[in-house]
Amino acid sequence: MTDAAAATDGEPLRVILAKLGLDGHDRGLKVVARMLRDAGVEVIYLGLRQTAATIINAAEQEDADAIGLSMHNAGHLTLAPRMVNAVKEAGLDIPVIVGGIIPDEDITELLDKGVAAVLGPGASTDEVIAAIRDSVPS
Repeated sequence: MTDAAAATDGEPLRVILAKLGLDGHDRGLKVVARMLRDAGVEVIYLGLRQTAATIINAAEQEDADAIGLSMHNAGHLTLAPRMVNAVKEAGLDIPVIVGGIIPDEDITELLDKGVAAVLGPGASTDEVIAAIRDSVPS
């Protein structure tokens, strides 16, 4: 494990990765899961067609440091803020990071609605880990 893949307590970062809603395109999410695992991050891959409740449940059970959502179906302005609100309502202090096909003009709105970071196609392992580390509360 690299130091970059460690949380502030020295343990590996634990990240939930999921597709929220009916989006069926998971190839990119599988690539991100593999790159994070190769970097020493503990990945809990939930896969396709998850609900906010299943993601919250997994985050609680797995003591996750972050939630990563992959969005490719143009539902990001609706679904990502719903996930952020669900995390808050559950009383969790876990950042929600969104990756995928996100138009540049939507990024500021997502950040304003509580999404911790937005990553586009082609983000490197270092960029993904930096987004997670910068988002995880100390």
